[in-house]
Amino acid sequence: MKQQVILASASPRRKELLEQIDLEFEVIPSKAEELVLPDETPEEHVVRLSINKATEVAERSDVDARWFIGSDTIVLCHEQILGKPTDEQHAAEMLRTLSGREHRVLSGYAILDRQTGEQRTEAVSTQVRFRNLTDEEIARYIATGEPMDKAGSYAIQGRGVCFVAGIEGSYTNVVGLPLCRLTLTLKEMGVPLPI
Repeated sequence: MKQQVILASASPRRKELLEQIDLEFEVIPSKAEELVLPDETPEEHVVRLSINKATEVAERSDVDARWFIGSDTIVLCHEQILGKPTDEQHAAEMLRTLSGREHRVLSGYAILDRQTGEQRTEAVSTQVRFRNLTDEEIARYIATGEPMDKAGSYAIQGRGVCFVAGIEGSYTNVVGLPLCRLTLTLKEMGVPLPI
């Protein structure tokens, strides 16, 4: 078994975050279903999906690696989950909901060690405050295409940063991976890190 890390995600943002810390890893997107279950807290939801993503890739017989990272990110406004928009109208509705309000970005992660069977999970929360947005700003932003594959219909690491009046907590958590918490857990699990 190779002493290798696999990121079980197709997210280019998560890939960029891990590259930022010079972690050696390979990307193998998970095919796990992303279902919302009734009576599940948002924290339970992101952790369960993170576990499912990491496990789905770890159970593939053609993958030779030791550690697997799964992650899921959601946006919560008034404890309602705002996922990825289904179309431009849906994106506009979400951005109007977030306009002038605080919301919470929740990222879960799971790290599986296939050699020892150890599994670590956590859900990390960040508060984000949007300034008031005009309909024209929302329309122009949607026209860029940036919101269409993002939870909550915005990218804090892209043009969407112009809407963010304040943030309390981990910035990288909003992008898609809470790097501070994740790297501490990776170290505790014996993953060789450059820092």
